Amino acid sequence: MNSASAYITGSCIIRHNRIYLNGALLWEADQELELQEFLRAGYDRFSGQYPKFHKMDALSKLGWLAAEVLLKDAGVKLLPPEKVGMVLSNRSASLDTDLRYYSTVKDIASPALFVYTLANIVMGEICIRHGFKGENTFFVSDTFDTELMSTYPAQLLAVTPLQACLCGWVEVMEQQYEVALFLIENKQSEMGQPLTGAALSSLYQPE
Repeated sequence: MNSASAYITGSCIIRHNRIYLNGALLWEADQELELQEFLRAGYDRFSGQYPKFHKMDALSKLGWLAAEVLLKDAGVKLLPPEKVGMVLSNRSASLDTDLRYYSTVKDIASPALFVYTLANIVMGEICIRHGFKGENTFFVSDTFDTELMSTYPAQLLAVTPLQACLCGWVEVMEQQYEVALFLIENKQSEMGQPLTGAALSSLYQPE
């Protein structure tokens, strides 16, 4: 299924300590960096002015960084807050943080970690950063379901007041991570293409 009124207008893929913007390699960090070191390096390079970043768990940092890169020059930030929504998914939900939190319970439970023991908190952090207030949903699936991520956002743009939607895959489990974030809009752009599962698969290009 595709929708003539839904278009992919941008993409950000982060994997193997590399950041790709709209299909082109934007930045590559030292391959020896562990996840937290890579995320800090990416933050320093592409933002560096948001102290709350340092309190986030790895899942939220990863999604936040991808949104920071993807939306840097995007006109979607000029839309009314309620016109921008979000649909994300992953495999492990918040398990990476859940396990870290559970290990603190043996001594003194960490309220700072407990805050992040829900997978959808990453969406909250992105919304706080950019002021988005539209509808949002988080799915859990074994793999990045490009059909779901094409049909569901298209339906939202068709039947709700949304004019744009961030959608994609944000997965973290220990040192294994990957994010594929796409900007979907209800209008065509110079670089845009119709939203379909095949188009998302082509942009995702799993390695």
